[in-house]
Amino acid sequence: MKFLIQKDFLVQGVQDVMKAVSSRTTIPILSGIKIVATEEGVTLTGSDSDISIESFIPVEADGSEIVEIRQSGSIVLQARFFSEIVRKLPLDTVEIEVQNNLQVAIRSGKAEFHLNGIDSDEYPQLPQISEEQVFSLPADLLKHMIRQTVFAVSTSETRPILTGVNWKFENGELHCISTDSHRLAFRKALIESSHSIPPANVVIPGKSLNELSKILDDTTDHVEIVITEQQVLFKMKNLLFFSRLLDGNYPDTSRLIPTESKTDIFLNSKELLHAIDRASLLAREGRNNVVKFSTFEDGTVEISSDSPEIGKVTEGIQSEKIEGEELKISFSAKFMMDALKAIEGSDIKISFTGAMRPFFIQPVNDNTTLQLILPVRTY
Repeated sequence: MKFLIQKDFLVQGVQDVMKAVSSRTTIPILSGIKIVATEEGVTLTGSDSDISIESFIPVEADGSEIVEIRQSGSIVLQARFFSEIVRKLPLDTVEIEVQNNLQVAIRSGKAEFHLNGIDSDEYPQLPQISEEQVFSLPADLLKHMIRQTVFAVSTSETRPILTGVNWKFENGELHCISTDSHRLAFRKALIESSHSIPPANVVIPGKSLNELSKILDDTTDHVEIVITEQQVLFKMKNLLFFSRLLDGNYPDTSRLIPTESKTDIFLNSKELLHAIDRASLLAREGRNNVVKFSTFEDGTVEISSDSPEIGKVTEGIQSEKIEGEELKISFSAKFMMDALKAIEGSDIKISFTGAMRPFFIQPVNDNTTLQLILPVRTY
């Protein structure tokens, strides 16, 4: 194998596939990046057996040559060293050549590295996916949907199914739901497909979605999504992202979402976020960073927190309006700030059904997003 390649394209490709390479793998070859050179271009692959990413660098794009293939072939190189080397090479062009006994020469300008390669035949095959259930979403929408739900997955392995985001397809809509049993995040969107998609209900690991989100561009380019029983594949231009699905049934969360409320408060989300951020400065870590929230007849909302060892803070903010009963409630400042950051739009409605019942937050005039939080008993 021997080829010349533009350094920028190689660095970007390596960065993308590195997101799937784990340093703590039990399969030694998976600590490497597989490189395959063909007449069409160079393919890089990284995998940790849960996530696999394949990046393709074509021979030319937009009329300019990116890769010059001198000899086809394949090799696996240690990812950690290879990624550091290509990033620090001196010139814009890199030459990679496999020599005798799987020795690999990497040259750029007057710099020349020699790495020990591994036979690529030992590298596991990527999943073969039949493309029956295919639909697409714009990359920026997919990125937003991940950002607005993935933060609420559980970090505890006691219920592994809750470490993923539940994706449900029904009636031409995609519903994304995540919960760690103390809070819930929900986002839905219309999906585009050339044919009707049968209903599906899968759980994608939160870790996979976090890594995917780092790769997605803020563009309207469409990402094709292919779902099978055990895998999901996201197809972008010159990039394939595979993730395994979590086994098991996701709990039915529809009954957690209240259908009526006793108190509705309309607020500016940034004002509330900043007030809670300030109040949380004094919230005691031992009490899970709890702040108190009280409403008054004149439409003000009081955010407070006190810690006997440190002190207390009280801040009032003016609501747009309050409908229903007066209210006193306590909640985790972190959960509330996470939820407010995930909501787009400045005007929000918070609906309460009682002091110890879950409350939910939505943007005004937008039912595609919902954040639900369980209060904490302090009063």
